[in-house]
Amino acid sequence: MSGHSKWATIKRQKGVNDAKRGAEFTRLGNAIAVAAKGGSDTDMNFALRLAIDKARAANMPMANIQRAIDRGSGKLGGQAIEEITYEGYGPGGIAVLVECATDNKNRTLPEVRLAFSKHGGNMAEQGAVAFQFSRKGIIRAHFLGDADEAMLQAIDAGAEDAETEGDELIIYTDPKQVAAVRDKLRVGGFDLKEAELTYVPNNVLTITDAETARKVINLMNALEDLDDVSNVHANFEIKQ
Repeated sequence: MSGHSKWATIKRQKGVNDAKRGAEFTRLGNAIAVAAKGGSDTDMNFALRLAIDKARAANMPMANIQRAIDRGSGKLGGQAIEEITYEGYGPGGIAVLVECATDNKNRTLPEVRLAFSKHGGNMAEQGAVAFQFSRKGIIRAHFLGDADEAMLQAIDAGAEDAETEGDELIIYTDPKQVAAVRDKLRVGGFDLKEAELTYVPNNVLTITDAETARKVINLMNALEDLDDVSNVHANFEIKQ
C-alpha cells in the first residue's frame, strides 16, 4: 500500500515537549471518552483498547484514563464529548481530514475554519475530501534482519499490506482487525511501537516547492495545536 500519511512521520520526528504534555493528555482523554461510548469492556471494544494503550504509551496517569472512560460512558454526567470530522484543502491542493473530539461544536468549528483560512487553505463540504482516504489500522514496529521476511510475517499475522520506512515496519490492517493483528505480532516477537486507527490517503501529492511546503507545515501545525483536534490526516509528502 503506497503512501500512508507522511504527516504522521513528521510529527514523530518533531517529538512532544513537556509544555504540550497537558494538551496531549487532554486529546488522549477525549479520544478515550469517545471510544468508551461503544462500551467500557476493552475485550469487546477494540477502539477503546487502542486509545488506552496510546495513553499509557504517553505516560498518562491511570486515574486520568479511568476518568476519561467514566466520562465517555456517562458515569460523570456533564456535556458529552462528540467526535466530528472536518474536511478541507490546504496549500498545493492537499486534502486534509481533521478529527475532533469536542463538547462544544460552536467553539470547535470556527477554530478549525480560522486555521484553514489563516494558512492558505479552505474548508470543504462533507464528503468532498473523505473519499480520498481509506479507514485502516496501522501498526508500527521496529525490525531487525531482512525486511522482506518481516513483511511476510506481518501478512501471515493477518495484515493487508506492509512497507518499510528506515528501520520501521508500517503494517496496514482492516480497521476491525488491528488489535488482533497487533497481538499476534507481539506474540511473534515484534518490537511494537504503536497501533492505531487512522485514515490512509489513496494517493499522495508530492510537494517540491519550498514555499508551498512551508505553508503546508504551518497549516498542519495550526490544526494540531487546537485543543479539540484529535488527529490530522493529509495526503502529502515533501520531496527534499
